[in-house]
Amino acid sequence: MGKWTNKLVLGVAALFLALGCVWVLIGPHWRALIQDPPLDRDILFWSQNQRDTTFRMLDEIPFIMKNHTIEAGDVVHALPDGEPLALDIDVDAYMTEARAASVVVLHNGEIRLERYGLDFDKDGRWTSFSVGKSLTSTLVGAAVKDGAIESVDDLVTDYVPNLAGSAYDGVSIAQVLTMTSGVGWNEDYDDPASDVALFDGHEPQEGMASIVSYMLTLGRAHEPGEVWNYSTGETNLIGVIVSKATGKTVAEYLSEKVWAPYGMQQDATWLLGSDGIEMSGCCIQAATRDFARFGQFVLDGAVIDGASILPNGWLERATVKQADFGAPGQGYGFQWWTWDDGSYQADGIFGQGIFIDPTRNIVIASNSSWSTALGNEGGEQAKRTALYRAVQAAIDAEQAQ
Repeated sequence: MGKWTNKLVLGVAALFLALGCVWVLIGPHWRALIQDPPLDRDILFWSQNQRDTTFRMLDEIPFIMKNHTIEAGDVVHALPDGEPLALDIDVDAYMTEARAASVVVLHNGEIRLERYGLDFDKDGRWTSFSVGKSLTSTLVGAAVKDGAIESVDDLVTDYVPNLAGSAYDGVSIAQVLTMTSGVGWNEDYDDPASDVALFDGHEPQEGMASIVSYMLTLGRAHEPGEVWNYSTGETNLIGVIVSKATGKTVAEYLSEKVWAPYGMQQDATWLLGSDGIEMSGCCIQAATRDFARFGQFVLDGAVIDGASILPNGWLERATVKQADFGAPGQGYGFQWWTWDDGSYQADGIFGQGIFIDPTRNIVIASNSSWSTALGNEGGEQAKRTALYRAVQAAIDAEQAQ
């Protein structure tokens, strides 16, 4: 009896030792996930700890969200180190107070500032949220250049005939790109009954993309082209248009047109909706340096092998005010937020961004885990804007010498 008891004790001890080794090897973020896992896919209502843990690994948690790979190529676009940028703000304090995971500042294509927080690093992938909208709109331009889409003046129903007879009758692709379709949509991130909170759980009609099926349920709030209304659903619809026109998933098309030929450092991923189609208004996981590379790609005219992948004049139209949403000096282009001074930004909830200033040749890529979706209550958005202004001021001071 004693011999069997000893064997049992040793076996239990070995089991606990093995479990302990696994617990150590899986790393702190997986341990945090296991201890406090999200119970659904609705990131808008996750806790702060859950967001801090999962924003860096959403594409690694298949029971939450699946993804498609955006393949990188064999050659990496170099980002040489430049002289460290002298800012008049405390960057370490910014990283803490703005709950920033990363900041990469490029000037003339060189890294002038690179900083990481929240136990994140240059090799990790952070989710973009609505920064992905600006990448999706760029794919529309590429599809026009390739001839897959004839014109942004084409009607949405030309490419998604299932929407015929809906509020999208008479709505052009350009009006969807500028969020002026006139179709009613509620983007209130604090409202569990809003469209942005509900669309991913929608049960689609048979044979129809979930977002198309959901958009069929919406009514008209305004005449097309008259009123700006922010809608993640419409960018998801843009992704469907690109896929139908090109015959490729948006992940495949982004890899083909940008990610591989421009030289991103690593594969990225694009999260899928419940129907297995990329949520093109959201959710690209990539290294912050690669988000910065995308900003540099756009700043330099979207050029691959000496030629732009976009039609003549596309960026001049896409990155200036096409729609007014009531903020002085600001506007909305083709899925880019614009300033009247010529700068523009891809912007995502909880503090993701790619800020581009053509006048100063600046790109700022940043990722965060703000305390709220828009970062207003904790002041994180204001702190990020202050960082942008500090970078601009530092470049101005250098050029004045």
